[in-house]
Amino acid sequence: MGFQLIEAYIPEERFSSINENIQKFNPLEIWTRKVDSDCILIRLLVDSTAIEDILDYFERTSAQVEDMDILLFQVEAYISKKYTAEKEEKHEAHLERASRQELYSSIEDSATLNAGYFLFVLIAAIVVTIGLIKNSPSIVIGGMVIAPLLGPVVGVAFASILGDFKLLRRSVLTVIAGIVLSAVISIIMGRLFGVPLKSGEFLSRTSVAISDILLALAAGAAGALSTMKKFPSALVGVMVAVALMPPAAVMGMSASVFLWPETLRSTVLLSVNICSILFSAVIVFSLAGIRPVKYEDIKIANNSRNFSIIFVGIIVLLLLMEVLYLNHLH
Repeated sequence: MGFQLIEAYIPEERFSSINENIQKFNPLEIWTRKVDSDCILIRLLVDSTAIEDILDYFERTSAQVEDMDILLFQVEAYISKKYTAEKEEKHEAHLERASRQELYSSIEDSATLNAGYFLFVLIAAIVVTIGLIKNSPSIVIGGMVIAPLLGPVVGVAFASILGDFKLLRRSVLTVIAGIVLSAVISIIMGRLFGVPLKSGEFLSRTSVAISDILLALAAGAAGALSTMKKFPSALVGVMVAVALMPPAAVMGMSASVFLWPETLRSTVLLSVNICSILFSAVIVFSLAGIRPVKYEDIKIANNSRNFSIIFVGIIVLLLLMEVLYLNHLH
């Protein structure tokens, strides 16, 4: 069990009612201190499984109370004679995860378009393209380790579940910028060094199979799960990048020398992978119970979630039909 510390700065006139309500959440410890003449600080030590309910309460309350600030801290250790190690195992229907507020903060940061993102995509695209030219799986994998695509891709799915169109727009633009930059770099590399038509790494991205769709579905689910459980995402990021970076590079290299059939097939592979990743990530976030707290936001989120699942699902089916058709022609 993990512990977290909430600091709430409460106007003195609302302290009694708020203090009474937070007792219902059974925090492990509560400390209070008067900060100044009209503000009281409440510190709550809670286990991670209860953090979202408490933050939801404060979020609802803050809409009605002015000058109320909430801070959340990770607790590395908690030593107390009052706390015993006797805990019953609880089996819950939903997936264990970080709180919605923590997820939002983390995903918002990773989905931001900045100079660092462009630099990492630039380096990753160069490395992946060199790996394709040299037919070296290890070099291609090295480029995918660098690629920072997990955050914005997961951000699209997360924003779709919440109906947060601001975060959705930011995440989509970040994903598009990364793919376009990768394609541009590969076009330049293709013109400079030629297209490796005998490279197995290159040729494997000029066809689409059902196994590619299954890989992308697994990558999306793994990306969503790792984000929710706050696992180190480097290895999972490689799994997401493997479905995006090489097809984008092959698409650009093929277009650089006007190999339109290869360009089309790699574009279809890239599109299938993106939609499959988003579809599985949206499903995982939905099963995990990611929801906003305010009533007006809940209605928007429900509509957005249903639309996202239906729309992306239809796109996946259409692309699957195109894959089968292209394979039949090939």
